[in-house]
Order: sequence, then C-alpha cells, then structure tokens
Amino acid sequence: MKVNENFRYLHVGLPDDILQRKLYGDVEGAVSLIDKRLAKDALPDPLRQCLTAQREMLLRRSEDYPYTKEEALAVVREHISDFSEEEFEERVDAGKIGWIYLNGERRFFGRFFQSMCKSEPAFAVRAGVRLPGVESAGKGTAGEGRLDRSARLMRERGSISSRIRIRAGVRVKDEVFEPGMFVRVHLPIPAACEQQSEIVIEKVFPPEGITAPEDAPQRTVCWETHLRENREFYVEYSYVHTARYHDADKMQEEGLAAACAQPDFFTGEEPPHILFTPYIRELAAELTDGVTDPLEKARRFYDFITLHMKYTFMPAYFGLEQIAESCARNFTGDCGVFALLFLTLCRCAGIPACWQSGLTAEPDFCGAHDWVRFYVEPYGWLYADPSYGTAAVRAENEERRRFYFGNLDAYRMAANNAFQAPFTIDKEHWRADPYDNQLGEIETADRGLRYGEFERSKEVLLCEELE
Repeated sequence: MKVNENFRYLHVGLPDDILQRKLYGDVEGAVSLIDKRLAKDALPDPLRQCLTAQREMLLRRSEDYPYTKEEALAVVREHISDFSEEEFEERVDAGKIGWIYLNGERRFFGRFFQSMCKSEPAFAVRAGVRLPGVESAGKGTAGEGRLDRSARLMRERGSISSRIRIRAGVRVKDEVFEPGMFVRVHLPIPAACEQQSEIVIEKVFPPEGITAPEDAPQRTVCWETHLRENREFYVEYSYVHTARYHDADKMQEEGLAAACAQPDFFTGEEPPHILFTPYIRELAAELTDGVTDPLEKARRFYDFITLHMKYTFMPAYFGLEQIAESCARNFTGDCGVFALLFLTLCRCAGIPACWQSGLTAEPDFCGAHDWVRFYVEPYGWLYADPSYGTAAVRAENEERRRFYFGNLDAYRMAANNAFQAPFTIDKEHWRADPYDNQLGEIETADRGLRYGEFERSKEVLLCEELE
C-alpha cells in the first residue's frame, strides 16, 4: 500500500488513551503509544493504517499553531494598538481564532489574523489591511464589479470564455537543498473537463518533465532528477476556459428534475472525509424534508452553507479529520471544507457530485481554490461554489450568491477532477496535501517535503476575454 492511502482509514479513530494525549497536546506521549501499538503483530490492518496516518499528523501538529496567547495578541496589536484581551477571547469563543492544546497550553493558529481580515470587512478596515482576491472584496469594490459583470454577460450571451496563460513554479528552499539530492517534483496543470479547451503546455523547465494525460484525475507535470545546484521547476500553460450559464431558478420552476430518474454514479462514500455519518444523514434529511426535486435539495444544501456559515482560513488539510462533518458541526471552513460538505450532503441525498479544484485566475490575482460539480437530470452537470457564495453574503450581494449555485465564472483553472486521487507518477512518501494539489509537491529519496520546506509561485500572464 502507498503511504498516502493510510489516510483512507482515519475514520477508524484513535484508542482512548492515545486520543486523550492528543487532545491535551502531549504529542510525544501520543506518538510513543502509537509506536507501541504498531509493534504488535495482532493489530488489525484498518487500525494500523489509521495509527500510521495519525502518527504523522501528530508530528506536524504544532506547525499550524505557532503562537502563544501573548504572541497572538502582539500580532493584532501591530495593526490595532488598542485591541483588547477581551476582544481576543470573544473571537476565540466565536470560533474566529483557531487553537489547540500543546502540552496543556493553548497555541493559536498561525493565519488567524489574515483569516479575520478576510472574513470580517470591518475588522480589516480597522486593521488597515486589504487582502488580495475576489473573496475578500467588500460591498462596492472592484472585485465585486468584475464578477457581477461576468454573471451579467453569461446571462445575456449564454456563456463567456477567457483565454488564460499561467506560469507556476516550485523550488526547494536553500536551507533544505543538498548538492546531488534526488527530487521528484509535481506541478498541477489544466486537465480535460467540460469548461476547458485548447490546452497547451507552452514551456516546461527543466524540459525533461513528464506531462500526465489530459484525463488524469489530478493532472501534473512531473520531474525526477538529481539537483547539482538549486533551481526552480516551472511550467507555463495556456487554455480557454468557458463558463456556460445555467438558470437554476428557471430549472426549478420547470420542475422537470422531479419527474426524471436520476443516475447513481458519484453518489457513494469515500473515506475518510466523504462519509454518511449519522449526523450527516440526519442533517440531509432535515434540510430536504418534504422535497422531492433533486435540484431543490441541492439548493437547500447550498443555502445552508452560504447563509449560515463563516469563512475562515484552515490549517493544512494534512491534519484535518472528518472534514465534512466537522464543518457541519462548527459552521466554519474555507473553500475546500465548504465544497466537501456540499458534495457529501448531495451524495447522501442521492445527487451525483464531484470535486473540482485548481486556481482562480484573474488578470490581477491567482489563488488556489476548490468547488463542486453536481449532476441533475435532465440538465446534466451543474456547478456550485459555496465559498464564493459566502463571500457574496459578506458583500451583501444576494444576486451573486444565487449565481454561484449552478454556475462558475470564467476565471478558473481546473487541474483536479477528483478528491484524494493519486498522481499519474505517484509519490512514494507523504504528500504535503494528501487530498488535493493546487500548488505542487516535492519529495526527496527519503521523505516528502512539507510546505514550509519549498517555495511556490503562480502568476497569471494573460487573461483576455474572448468575443
């Protein structure tokens, strides 16, 4: 079994004595107990695989939570000098500042300040900070105008297309580099899908990179080489992204979906995160009580997320457990967390749904992003972007929120058409992200590099609207 396949058994759960140490933050004690369990020959394979993944998760646990309370307060006070301890604790209690116990002490999420700036426009104004990207756009900003214009043109024309060219690269950090070291490098590139055409890999450097087939579920360029000197691995590619308009309101008025037999593909569970737990089953049933139309069911799931949940940056997905169910309990998440909850609820209700991810690619911004495709007969594949929906709520733009149920804009690069899929040339060691690939991966002969050990870059070189 490949090492990253161990994650498929996370839902088995930890023995109580190990779990107690983990919750207290006793990483050394928890790892020691895991090692003792793994040394037992009689250990059932599912539990062995769960413990193997949990061991590595524990070893990385502190990376996302570097701050003591005093250090976290100091981060905010660099921007807001009168930010009080009471305000800090209020946000902790509201779930806006993530934390864990490490050795019995609270340690706070490294990106909590940026997360509050993104999710709270008033806080960002007070701090004098504006983050890049359309999701952080408040009411009346330029980001709002671009997306609303795109939606209007799609309604008028039926579709909108953009020709996009992107340069993306990765590089081992100098402090990690060793002359002669072996590296296996992966960079995501556009995959074949309904939205993308005219895909061209314009440049690969070094030129020996191997390009995966267009239909690869997580498509990459892969290099395998020994580094005599440190250098960047990069790829430039171009493609046309076409966003077609789907009038979900009109579809519901027609009522055709309720009378059609729906397919059963892409309706199953995929451990460890796409699971129909008792809570997920009850939630899906409650949200769709009395509804037979699958399109209306999907809309209710979308409304539940976008109208009631708050966007927050998340720790590395490597360390997350029960992503969909945790989102449904905590009412917070980022684009991938919201996408997984929507996808899981759809599948639980018998609505085919698939993961899709890659980049947002606008003329002045390029960022990692996730969203969902879902299928409703007789209309076929539709799209949902719950993260952009929650951003529209922050921007007080109900029309835009409704648009992202059924539709996407034309500023995307889709590299991945499946969640937790292997690469064509698979990794031998732990991935930095065992589920998705938006920014690239590097491993040596001995281990997979963590995000803190290699640099990533991405840039939109061209984004022009086609007539």
